[in-house]
Amino acid sequence: MRWCLALLLFCFLAAVNALSSSGSRLLVVLDDSTEKSLYSTLWSDLEGRGYDLAFESPKSDSLSLFQHGERAYDHLLILPPKSKGLGPNLTPKNILDFLDKDGNIILALSGRASTSSAVSSLLLEVDIHLANDRSAVVVDHFNYDTVSAAEKHDVLLLNRPGPLRSDIKAFFDGEGVIALPRVAPQTLGNTSPLVSPILRAPETAYAYNPKEEMPSADDIEATGSQLSIVSAMQSRSSARFTILGSVEALEDQWFSATVKTVGGKKTPTANREFVKQLTAWTFKETGVLKVNNIEHHLATDGEIAAEDLNPKIYRIKNETFFSIEMSEYDYDKWVPFEVPAGDELQLEFTMLSPFHRLNLQPTGRTETGVIYSTQFVTPDQHGIFSFRVNYKRPFLTNVEEKHEVTVRHFAHDEYPRSWAISGGWVWIAGLWSVIAGFLAFVVVWLYSAPVADKNKKTQ
Repeated sequence: MRWCLALLLFCFLAAVNALSSSGSRLLVVLDDSTEKSLYSTLWSDLEGRGYDLAFESPKSDSLSLFQHGERAYDHLLILPPKSKGLGPNLTPKNILDFLDKDGNIILALSGRASTSSAVSSLLLEVDIHLANDRSAVVVDHFNYDTVSAAEKHDVLLLNRPGPLRSDIKAFFDGEGVIALPRVAPQTLGNTSPLVSPILRAPETAYAYNPKEEMPSADDIEATGSQLSIVSAMQSRSSARFTILGSVEALEDQWFSATVKTVGGKKTPTANREFVKQLTAWTFKETGVLKVNNIEHHLATDGEIAAEDLNPKIYRIKNETFFSIEMSEYDYDKWVPFEVPAGDELQLEFTMLSPFHRLNLQPTGRTETGVIYSTQFVTPDQHGIFSFRVNYKRPFLTNVEEKHEVTVRHFAHDEYPRSWAISGGWVWIAGLWSVIAGFLAFVVVWLYSAPVADKNKKTQ
């Protein structure tokens, strides 16, 4: 009996540990309930990672993203509807309000049907643009599946994406190819720093409507890497919004399909692993940073007493020590966060503008965090200053820590004495020489009798 209870407790703890760092309530918006079985592997994978799935139709009257002014769900997965819109309860405003309240969203598109104007309006709000022709798909005559798309070339076979830049951590990389059937093209605007591409189209890809004749070069809106297959937007509050251009990539048949590239060999797809990475990042199982501890104090060689930690007042020209401990959430546990190679975690000691901007170096390690620290001298300027760590990178939650302190000038008894300043020795010598000369003059004056006047008449 005891081992049964222990087993149940272990299973419960395992389920709890597998939850997202921001909650487990997941709403799936599915227009046609008969298509639910097409994604059974995806549902079982999500449930196995601890998510509580709820399925609703966009036309349902009971569908609501909020209850009593708060989010009714933590995450939202929207599959493309067959109707022209997402219903009265999933307007672009409601979805953006859900995002503003730190809800995470995956929106899947499809090239099998025209994208609704409601979806297009929603994406414009986050600076992501769909093709003017809502029935357009992405085709590539060099990177397609020769088994399922030998004629139309609309099933793209792409390698798993690497890091966006060399100084950014990769969350979606790996081996294998991804099959992306009938991708709805999307392009990213240049004005928003919050939008990032996860997977771009190859240089040989372009978008066109397969129902029309082959377009001329002037009619093609975007080609190559201008087209984004999978895009992401992370808000300033670190809420995440992912746009997947091919909903068919989530289906069971493409999780276990065997594909063949042009001139290549047959190989199984890596869709299942890629979708796991994609959902894990969007639902905040990965790429979530946490500040465990911040300390600042006067730099000393020995141990610091508790009452000397994080003082409110410093003096100008104080040697100061600062440290911050950071962790990263990795699927089911907090692990030490290591800054990627080529990147820097920086401290700013700022008033209106930074007086110091210093790189923080790893100086210690705990079970769940890495301690980054630096040492500097407070500037020769009194006022209200701030220790500020502002770390914002693509695919990582934002870290913005600000701790205000007062920097005072020297007290009257803290200034160095004049004899301790070598540059003042000349003036001290001059002062004492004047004093010595005056005393010598007084002594000579007092002890030197006046000369008697011999011609003075007497009466």
